[in-house]
Amino acid sequence: MLTSLGLDTKSNWNAMLAGKSGVTMITAFDASAFPTQIASQIKDFEPVDYMTAKEARRMDRFIQLGYAAGAQAIKDSGLEMDEATSLRAGAYVGSGIGGMTTIEATTLLQQEKGHKKVSPFYIPMSIINMVSGNLSINFALKGPTLSNVTACTTGTHCIGEASRLVEYGDADVMLAGGSEASITPGSVAGFSSARALSRNNENPRQASRPWDKDRDGFVMGEGAGVLILEELEHAKKRGAKIYAEITGFGMSSDAYHITSPAPGGEGASRCMDIALQHAGVNTDQVDYINAHGTSTQLGDVGETIAIKRSFGHHASRLTVGSTKSMTGHLLGAAGGVEAAVAALSIYHDAITPTINLETPDDECDLDYVPHTSRDATVNVALSNSFGFGGTNGTLVLQKHR
Repeated sequence: MLTSLGLDTKSNWNAMLAGKSGVTMITAFDASAFPTQIASQIKDFEPVDYMTAKEARRMDRFIQLGYAAGAQAIKDSGLEMDEATSLRAGAYVGSGIGGMTTIEATTLLQQEKGHKKVSPFYIPMSIINMVSGNLSINFALKGPTLSNVTACTTGTHCIGEASRLVEYGDADVMLAGGSEASITPGSVAGFSSARALSRNNENPRQASRPWDKDRDGFVMGEGAGVLILEELEHAKKRGAKIYAEITGFGMSSDAYHITSPAPGGEGASRCMDIALQHAGVNTDQVDYINAHGTSTQLGDVGETIAIKRSFGHHASRLTVGSTKSMTGHLLGAAGGVEAAVAALSIYHDAITPTINLETPDDECDLDYVPHTSRDATVNVALSNSFGFGGTNGTLVLQKHR
């Protein structure tokens, strides 16, 4: 994981357990004239820690972040990419928006100085599949190499689809997740015009406040989260450290609106139901949900209603948390980071908090683990992601025994 909270998994996990916020004033560009002037930015990231300077110049920031997360995951896994493993290993890492930094800068350059000034690497610097592509090239991943683009559900869909490739026997190992780096003038202007972003510029660290009565929109973040998915017997044979097992994956569509969730939480509820059915898990077996929890008015209420719809009386016994209260909303990378957090919660039997939840919305009345982390046995966890266009994704993770 790379987020505003840290440049590796350990620092992110510790910061989340401590309830820290990574939201600050925007420094990536001059946002003083924008209605939203805050974001959750990564500090002190050095691409050359993972690649040559020449390679870094040929990658947009979202590719650099996704590549770094993938490299960290491979190192942590202890995988040795011999020829046999290489042929059965792939990558499925996506992005919701892709190379916005490069696209915006190149558009201005072309307009000011003409087409001859456009870099021959402009396209491969920008297109979304190049996180997977660069990981494949540099780590000899010769199996399926894919990407997904489903707005804020991207990372979850990539992980779920990659798990199916392993389940169906198309690969033994898959790198899967999402990456995003879209704190740019165009992106912030677009989301601001849609009135989706918080305008709490006076209190950046308190701006992302899922389920709170005073929430006023999400805080844009950047980062990457990549998991190693490995066929169980393959992992056990080499003595791999197993954080959790992915046992269920669900998808659905609201078929309702381009940005707003369907009233009554029907689509999100159905998505969770499908994932639980795939996992063979009863609702009363679920301990924790890493929720989409964006800090938007409609989204937070809609997800709460959806959880009640799916879990009935057990909804009040669940712990439901939002990592986005600390990292901001990582868009296409959110599902990758949040699935990793769910896996770590299972592995460590600890649940990260939802910070800034001072006055819960009257319609948001579940156990959102406010303010401080909690030690608790987590055998089964869900990770939810929902995106523009009404697209939904849910992963079920379980403790490995």
